[in-house]
Amino acid sequence: MRKYLYCENGFVEKENWIPNCWVNVECPTADDFRFLQEELHVPESFLNDIADTDERPRTDTEGNWLLTILRIPVQTNNQKIPYATVPIGIITNEEIIISVCYHPTEMLPDFIQHTRRKDINVPNKYELILRLIYSSAVWFLKYLKQINNEVNSAEKELERSIRNEDLLRLMNLQKSLVYFNTSIRGNEVMIGKLQNIFYEQDYQNPELTEDVLIELKQAHNQVNIYSDILTGTMDAFASIISNNVNTIMKRMTSLSITLMIPTLIASFYGMNVDIHIEAIPHAFALIICLSVLLSSLAFFIFRKIKWF
Repeated sequence: MRKYLYCENGFVEKENWIPNCWVNVECPTADDFRFLQEELHVPESFLNDIADTDERPRTDTEGNWLLTILRIPVQTNNQKIPYATVPIGIITNEEIIISVCYHPTEMLPDFIQHTRRKDINVPNKYELILRLIYSSAVWFLKYLKQINNEVNSAEKELERSIRNEDLLRLMNLQKSLVYFNTSIRGNEVMIGKLQNIFYEQDYQNPELTEDVLIELKQAHNQVNIYSDILTGTMDAFASIISNNVNTIMKRMTSLSITLMIPTLIASFYGMNVDIHIEAIPHAFALIICLSVLLSSLAFFIFRKIKWF
């Protein structure tokens, strides 16, 4: 699906393509590929590079075309990786600006609506790329808050009962933080590369560049903080699980020893030899009382050393 967006105090959708408008393509269809390759003559290699889900942030050129690949955050339906990052490619030349993303995102529609609400004017392709990076940093922070809320929820569940599902949930969130950290650092590096490419005075906007770097740095710091907290939490619960196992083993051992005493006495008196008390009245009751007494003594000792 493609949209033709022209900047008029915010991006306004047009019915047809006009020079210097932004062509936003999300989840491209066969008709979108035909339009990009046959009418706009976009290099096919660029489209193939963007399709690679593991593509890192970078720039590439072919003729008068420039490809800029960024990583943006998305929320997935995959429980193993609830939050991930996907590549978005911005393909530009002198009068054409195209963005291609093979995955549905919340960021791009929100970015377009934001430019309309704030009447933001985007005068050139360099500023559009900067604002997309800025928007990605905002969405990184938004998803990080959601991850933090899910971590807190999982911690409360683990406090009540330690289950493998909750520990796996924390581990999956840890994976998402790793993806976020790598992508944010890659986008930060892209700022320097873009400044070298768009060095002309007409493209320069130091204030916006500084805002983008600050937002990315904040997102990077938040990722590191949440990652450290999550790592500490998982280590703590791993220690708790190990301690619980040790406690259970001690209790089982204590119970086994306590129950072994009557068994041992019964084994001795069950031998086919003289026991010298068979003539004593109530010998059976005495043996039972002795077994109970010794078992109680063992229980008292284990209780005193807190094995029960």
